[in-house]
Amino acid sequence: MPEEARPQLKIDDSKVVATYANFCRVTGTPEELIVDFGLNPQPMGVPSEPIPVNQRLVLNFYTAKRLYHALGMTLQRHEKAFGVLEVDVNKRVQAQH
Repeated sequence: MPEEARPQLKIDDSKVVATYANFCRVTGTPEELIVDFGLNPQPMGVPSEPIPVNQRLVLNFYTAKRLYHALGMTLQRHEKAFGVLEVDVNKRVQAQH
């Protein structure tokens, strides 16, 4: 029996607000995963001021796992096309010199 086609989800993003973040913190409870996003104005070293967190995403663990897989697949495709992303800032700075 052929697999039925998935219905296409309709998304209304007319009220979305885009925010840039270069910092995230992940915490949680036994029921939920909490991801805070913010802008670290001093990305090198330890910031002298608190990092303002301006977005918080609260997910159940099922949705978090779906997000984990979606991000993983997206990052794999990006790295395949553009090269490996080095997340250690010090290594990126050393590679430029």
